[in-house]
Parts: sequence; C-alpha cells; structure tokens
Amino acid sequence: MRFPLIAAFIFCLPSTASAHEIWIERDGTGPARIYLGEPGEAMPAGGDPEFAKLKAPRILAQPNAVLARRAGFLEAKVPAGDVRASDDSVFAPWGQDGKKEGVVYYARAGRAEPLAKLPFELAPVTANASRFILTRDGKPVVGATVALYAPDRSKTDLTTDAAGVLDTGAAKPGRYLLVASKKEDGPVSLPGGVAQTVYRITTTSYVAR
Repeated sequence: MRFPLIAAFIFCLPSTASAHEIWIERDGTGPARIYLGEPGEAMPAGGDPEFAKLKAPRILAQPNAVLARRAGFLEAKVPAGDVRASDDSVFAPWGQDGKKEGVVYYARAGRAEPLAKLPFELAPVTANASRFILTRDGKPVVGATVALYAPDRSKTDLTTDAAGVLDTGAAKPGRYLLVASKKEDGPVSLPGGVAQTVYRITTTSYVAR
C-alpha cells in the first residue's frame, strides 16, 4: 500500500528532496521494505528515478542485515518486531557555501514497542496504542505538526500536546503513516559535507486490524 505524502514539511528542500520520503513497510513477520520515492504517485517501472540514492540505510540493531534491491524498495529479512532505520546520505548538502542545508531521514515500522530508540521518532505511548509521542533525543517535542495518512489516502494534521503526545483516534483496518519534521540549526557534519541547517524527518507506519 502506498501513502500520498505531500512534502509540506520540507517545501524549502531542493526539488529532488522536496517530494521524497523514506518509510518502511512490513507485513507481520515478513521482510522489511524500505522505500524512497513519491508515495502519492504510481511507482515507475523499475522504481523511482531517485531510488538509486537510497544505498545503505542503517537498520537499528541489525548491522549485518543484507539489503536486497528490488523494484522501488530495499528488502531486508529482520527478526520479528518493530523495525527502525536512518539515513543521512541520500541527498548531499545543498546551497551556498556557509549556508548549506541537509536532511536526515528516520523511519519506523510497527508500534509494538512503547519506546523511542531513534534520535527523532514517533513511538506509541503503550503497545499498539492510538496515542503516540514525538521525541528528539528522548525529550518530547511540543506543539509539532504531525501528518496522519489513512489507508484511503486521506490526510489529517495533528498537533502534539504539552507532553509531546498526539492521538490518532479510532482506526479502520489498513496501513497508516505518521510523518513529522524538525528544522535545526547546525553546523552538522553529514557524509556529503557540513550543513548549517538540517531538516530531520521521521516516519512511523503501522497496520490497524
């Protein structure tokens, strides 16, 4: 199932990054599928034109995971449970010298574990809950806008409360995706160079039954 992501969070990124997201999908205990693309559009034959830039996302706690390149996604066999990954090398910093900007992606699939392990993450408050908390380095992010994409492709904007928590509400069966973004001042050293501003973007997908 694809998600119609409109990258309103990152309108100031270069055109190659502005319409793209990284997200993970997983069905049950099957392999994890890591996507880079424009989820609101049909996947071109052979995958998104920018997909080649998704080379080696780091799967948390699985340093030896083998990534198999498929048409439009990377596939990895991982143990049962929630899957997390990050990638700071998809797009090299862009812009003028001394004012370069960069992007770091974080992604999670599943809501069984009620805790965050990524530097920027949307985690369920309790196992399989409809309430999530957005944290940056373990601290709640208050007043953040979070997009919720439903299985019917509708989008709802939610806002984290004073504890960094949001409630997605009752869910019909299907796959959902949460997306949040945070702009931070640097400098930050990325694989492609130093960025004076960095956009951290995190996604969490889960299946309601």
